Amino acid sequence: MTRTVYIETYGCQMNVADTELMLGALGRDGYVQVDTPAGADLMLVNTCAVRDNAEQRVIGRLGELQQHKRRGSVLGVVGCMAQRLGPKLLAEVPRVDLVAGPDAYRNLATLVAQAAQGSRVSDTEFRSWEHYEDVPPVRQTAATAFVTVQRGCDYKCTFCIVPYTRGPERSRTLEEVVREVRQLAGQGTSEVTLLGQTVNSYHDGTHDFADLLRAVGAVDGIRRVRFTSPYPTDFTDRVIEAMATTPAVCEHVHLPVQSGSNAVLKRMLRRYTREEYLEVVARLRRAMPAITFSTDIIVGFPGETEAQFQETLSLVEAAGFDDAYTFRYSVRDGTPAVRLKDHVPEDESAERLERLIEVVRRQAKVRNMARVGSRHEVLVERPAKRGDLLLGRTRTNHLVLVDLPPEAIGEYHEVELTGTTGSTFTGRIARPALTVLA
Repeated sequence: MTRTVYIETYGCQMNVADTELMLGALGRDGYVQVDTPAGADLMLVNTCAVRDNAEQRVIGRLGELQQHKRRGSVLGVVGCMAQRLGPKLLAEVPRVDLVAGPDAYRNLATLVAQAAQGSRVSDTEFRSWEHYEDVPPVRQTAATAFVTVQRGCDYKCTFCIVPYTRGPERSRTLEEVVREVRQLAGQGTSEVTLLGQTVNSYHDGTHDFADLLRAVGAVDGIRRVRFTSPYPTDFTDRVIEAMATTPAVCEHVHLPVQSGSNAVLKRMLRRYTREEYLEVVARLRRAMPAITFSTDIIVGFPGETEAQFQETLSLVEAAGFDDAYTFRYSVRDGTPAVRLKDHVPEDESAERLERLIEVVRRQAKVRNMARVGSRHEVLVERPAKRGDLLLGRTRTNHLVLVDLPPEAIGEYHEVELTGTTGSTFTGRIARPALTVLA
């Protein structure tokens, strides 16, 4: 008998990839994905635990999903929040039947069967050997794909819950990654994004991240290779050389900085200084002059002074970011930062966040306005959320609205940028073809 599963995914690209894994694991037991919770035999919420408001949003959503429960159906919480809270979630949300961490997805069908019989079950065991090599993901798109190459994290930054929700770092073998990428290319995928918590620290015991980039970039049919998220000090000379000399590697790096103040970076237990971070940016730019950067920044970390915040603002301008994901510090139980004193008042951190966003947006707009009129290769990815246009992405990770029919999804087109809102571009198909500009 066919059973149906509905999954909502919150958080990072790793969670998106894990949802694809869960669909693959459940598919082997006869589950078929549906787009609405109404009537689903299994409802799963794949969660993020990085920030408290993400967890509160999930708690609220679980209350809504409870309304769709019926006899024999199962409501489950999976992912990082499930790992962090474990069985406590069963007590907090009485109608949740199942809690499973990121290393328990292989056992989902068994857990669901137990829950459907009336048991309330939890599996948050860490399994350092688990890479799900034999589980074929069910991916949502064909043109692009996430490929997990590393799980867990050994860099225990004081603000971060990830090492405690995903366990220690471990890398898949290069051969297994290449096998998966070849399979994807055979199915029509031309762009892959390699995923890891500190992806450029990848090492399978024999091969490092430079070897992996070259091997994946050499797979026939793969036209673009991206990766996220790297750690600044793991950009070795070998890795940078591989990036610069592997044509498929795209000219964009998401490079989390978190703060521009050495004092704050030290309290965060980040393994670099402001100066070392900017030197990494400079080395990457020397090797790949067309490269663009995005980043993550936290404001209001315990003890952050106005002067230290100003150092973050000045680093944003010095690094020349094209985009930034900005956050106010959020206390996470279980992280070392909960023991830090001198918390920044909420109204003060909120005001700093507003100032930071204004600087990031102003800088991005200036840089993007200068790109209007240039031509870029665009991979058409999906329909835009509004209107009849499609969204494409340049190698430098800029989104471009283009007027093409739906069947153009998955195609590459040379596009002239005709305007920008400050973040997204508009573009027209360029004819005749000219040299693609960075």
